Amino acid sequence: MKQRRTQQRRDEILALATDVGLTNVDDLAERFGVTASTIRRDLATLSSDGRLARTYGGAISTSHLPEASLLQRRSEALDAKRSIVSWAAGQVERGESIFLDAGSTTALLARELTTRQTPATVTTSSLPVVSQLQSASALTVQCLGGRLRPLSGAFVGPLAEASLDRMSFDRAFISADGVTADRGLCEAELEQTRFKEIVARRTRSLYVLAHAAKLGHAPFDAWARLDLPWTLVTDEAAPESALDEFRAAGISVVVAPAVATA
Repeated sequence: MKQRRTQQRRDEILALATDVGLTNVDDLAERFGVTASTIRRDLATLSSDGRLARTYGGAISTSHLPEASLLQRRSEALDAKRSIVSWAAGQVERGESIFLDAGSTTALLARELTTRQTPATVTTSSLPVVSQLQSASALTVQCLGGRLRPLSGAFVGPLAEASLDRMSFDRAFISADGVTADRGLCEAELEQTRFKEIVARRTRSLYVLAHAAKLGHAPFDAWARLDLPWTLVTDEAAPESALDEFRAAGISVVVAPAVATA
């Protein structure tokens, strides 16, 4: 009987998460008349079964979380990303300390930096970025530790955040799953958004690298709010109406010129 009640509650939790998206532990505990620890066990079971994805304080239905892997995203909007990273790499000056976020665009930026060989110190939380930089003799590379997110190949969590407390950067180049003028950066997990906000506070110049398809895009429920000033770097396919929204919000906008491909 107890097992049947547990299964029924978990089925209802899943249905609720599918209907409304994000669920909260305390709200679920009150709704079902059980303790928060019972709900956490339910969410852990549903997560291990692949039916829910855990968030801080709750969970979200996997039907609301169509996060693509880094491998899947690597070939998306490739010409746009090449334009963006060509411009971004040109901003790095000799002897600077820079941060490269996780993402397919920042991995391309890392590769571009290895070809330019401008002496600099590069800090990252991304394994693909480290892989690109490991043979770059002109660059000093520092990698943050933490919990590894397999989908993005990046370290997040308290260990990564604590490391940032001891660092500052001349420039930081960060990515996003989506970006809007009013809400900021959209990501799959709250850990990612908090990490980006900390990076933003530790840098002199902040650049968000986002190709046109990401502007106004909000695929998830986790958001990073960025204090001004910061710069959006996008490509020539971005509609002027979308760019005007960012400019009106006080955000600097750079439209990277297209680069010739071999």
